[in-house]
Amino acid sequence: MKKTNIIIIGLAALVLSSCKSLYGEYKRPNVNTRGIVRDSLSLSDTLAVTDTTSFANVPWRQVFTDPQLQTLIERGLANNTDLLNAALNVKMAEAQLKAAKLAFVPSFTFSPQGTIASWDGNKATKTYQLPISASWNVDLFGNLLSQKRSSQVALLATKDYQIVVKTNIISGIANLYYSLLMLDAQVKVVDDMATLTKDTWEKMKFMKEMRGYRSTAVQSAEANYYSVMAQKEDLQRQIRESENSLSLLLGEPAQTIARGTLENESLPSQFSTGIGIQMLKNRADVHYAEMSLARCFYDVETARSRFYPSLTISPSGVFTNSSGAGIVNPGKWLLSAVGSLVQPIFYRGQLTAGLVAAKAQYEQAYNTWQNTILKAGSEVSNALVLYNSSDSKSQIEAKRIEVLKQNVKDTKELMLSSNSTYLEVITAQQTLLNAELSKIADDFYKIQAVVDLYQALGGGAK
Repeated sequence: MKKTNIIIIGLAALVLSSCKSLYGEYKRPNVNTRGIVRDSLSLSDTLAVTDTTSFANVPWRQVFTDPQLQTLIERGLANNTDLLNAALNVKMAEAQLKAAKLAFVPSFTFSPQGTIASWDGNKATKTYQLPISASWNVDLFGNLLSQKRSSQVALLATKDYQIVVKTNIISGIANLYYSLLMLDAQVKVVDDMATLTKDTWEKMKFMKEMRGYRSTAVQSAEANYYSVMAQKEDLQRQIRESENSLSLLLGEPAQTIARGTLENESLPSQFSTGIGIQMLKNRADVHYAEMSLARCFYDVETARSRFYPSLTISPSGVFTNSSGAGIVNPGKWLLSAVGSLVQPIFYRGQLTAGLVAAKAQYEQAYNTWQNTILKAGSEVSNALVLYNSSDSKSQIEAKRIEVLKQNVKDTKELMLSSNSTYLEVITAQQTLLNAELSKIADDFYKIQAVVDLYQALGGGAK
């Protein structure tokens, strides 16, 4: 075999092997998912490893069954500015993908020309040219293919971002709605306590007149009543602020929000978690991070392809009557085709720098993906811990409230029989109020944990 043939075969083999790597498709790399979710009931690091049918697969309408809340969520999904912009981002990504696909198709140009010329006053000569030219970039080394695949995963990532925004809107509306229910419940408790403390104040004034009770007792009871009323004013301010925030999330002017009551809310209470990345399959931000990784993978492929030659075929045709081309009327076709092969040799290090940068961006995307998975697992763990701790604490607070109610009743009776002081009565009432407010907060945190778990498992994908 001649030396020339050996060289040709070797170069062909090198080109074919290079093409094989350039035409490669993205495959999910290994990622550490060990221990991303802890057992919410154990003090050890035991994993929560129940079945993989998770709360993430429940549609939001089955999670948030309050009709008034559902109406608010639907309004938010229709009007929220962030979600509308996310939908426009999807349209832009679709247009970019369409452009990447059309890069495989030859481009055509049509530039007609006409000339009228007269020499020394003689009869004018009219000539015309109707040229049509085309240019086709033959994708020998996958440059266009890798760009198209990069645009495809970019579109998927943009749709993931749209789902992330949708999930955040649903969760945000639900959280603010349940916050309003909690504040309403606390206002009711404060109103009941205001009635109770005012009654105590009236009895103290009566005992001062009838039994010579000290004026300091009356003053303390009066101050306790005003303290409760001040708490009510603070709660009403928080209600207004929450309504304003919720209206903004709905994309509407600030307004009063129609709502139900905290005690009538019913949310799922049995949760199961999956294992590893399967549990997070509905997390749009996790998928978004992986699609960003895939896009960087194809960007590396594109950067590699720039080291190889590019082949461009440019056919053209001209319908003309120009005598300069040796053609007279009637017009005829003049056809030609040109093929050009361009091999990069020296680009002042730009191609190498581009490849190094693309590889570094791929590594960054991988690290971001890994961290997104760990963050998602942490959010799931926190939601489960919040749910279980709030549930347990609420049950304890309920028992405490029963004891404190009896304590308030007993201290008032003892005060009337002069076996107890006014300070004991006031202290008992304040302790009861704080316990009731705390239980309402725990009930809210329990509901909030359900919302957080819905969001942490990517329920917005439904």
